[in-house]
Amino acid sequence: MHHFTNQEVLNWKAFLEIKAKESKDKRLTHFYHASTYHDETKVKDIEFVALDFETTGLDADQNSIISIGLVPFTLQRIALRRAKHWFVTPEDKLQEDSIVIHGITHSDLKGAPDLLRILEQLLDELAGKIVVVHYRRIERDFFDAALRTLINEGIVFPVIDTMQIEAEVLQSKPKSFLDWFKHKRPESIRLGGSRMRYNLPTYPPHDALTDAIATAELLQAQIYHHFSPDTPIKKLWL
Repeated sequence: MHHFTNQEVLNWKAFLEIKAKESKDKRLTHFYHASTYHDETKVKDIEFVALDFETTGLDADQNSIISIGLVPFTLQRIALRRAKHWFVTPEDKLQEDSIVIHGITHSDLKGAPDLLRILEQLLDELAGKIVVVHYRRIERDFFDAALRTLINEGIVFPVIDTMQIEAEVLQSKPKSFLDWFKHKRPESIRLGGSRMRYNLPTYPPHDALTDAIATAELLQAQIYHHFSPDTPIKKLWL
């Protein structure tokens, strides 16, 4: 599977226009036509949507999505009333050990739609907004792999990865001699660990909707601490 990087897509707006012309599935064509922001747009003027998938494992080619949570937000506010959450029938057999991780049981998934049934609704929620995730390999790769299986066509779009931002922030901090001397454990860039550095409240992990809200709050904190509301989106998206 091909993984896009920032270096490959220099102009997301132009790239999505090409995808709109090339796409064969009308749902994807519609999604790409919604386009995206000009890369100089300031983050304070952007409508974001935080997205989180719970999956049966970590391999997008072998495992599948079982739960999707999303919440629209801006730098100023999180639109909880417009948040959405779906359970999704997995394409692979639900692993017993993944139930322990997510607290998602077979009964939660009884009668859950497959991804294809909610695809149009999901794409409508994301279209034209900037998608924000914590660790893009999950949401981007699983969405792409699932659509290749279901409609024979993958998907790609710009994302902001709060985990990547946190990793870069920590790497840019000067290491003190004392840290080196004590062999200080590297700080966690997982969602919960990252949130603690901004004194954000602790939420129970592994619920797609809670994790989406947690990711939205984390991005707001990161921008206020390390960037500015006037930062152009091109500095953050991948």
